[in-house]
Amino acid sequence: MDLVTPGFGLVFWTTITFVLLMFLLGKFAWKPIIGAVNARNKSIEDALKLAETTKEEMKQLQADNEKIIAEARRERDALLKEAREMKDQLITQAKKEASDESQKILQAAKQAIENEKKNAIQELKTKVAEISIEIAEKILAKELENKKASEDIISNSLDRLTLN
Repeated sequence: MDLVTPGFGLVFWTTITFVLLMFLLGKFAWKPIIGAVNARNKSIEDALKLAETTKEEMKQLQADNEKIIAEARRERDALLKEAREMKDQLITQAKKEASDESQKILQAAKQAIENEKKNAIQELKTKVAEISIEIAEKILAKELENKKASEDIISNSLDRLTLN
């Protein structure tokens, strides 16, 4: 049983060694160890806070990027709409100008045709008058050969002539 029960001297020196070890550890080792553990805990907490802050900033940046992309899409759509409207306006304006120009050309052609028509009618009247005069001269020349017939023509003409 001596092996299981320790002797009084062994217990005494073990207790003194333990107390001395505790005193030395408390005096010199515990503070630096606890400080190192606390510093490590603080650095871990700071790293976690930084990671959380970074995560929030990333969410904010992502939201900002989505807003910027949405705004860029709206601006692109507005520019495309404006370009389409401008294209339609230019096409409409070009059609209107072409229509106006064709109307001017058509009006000028109608005017030219009318002028040519008037000239042709005037020329035709002149020719008819010349031919009529020639015919009348020939008829009168034949009629005037006969004195009695010429007097009858003159009196008939005077009867038909009404003076105002």
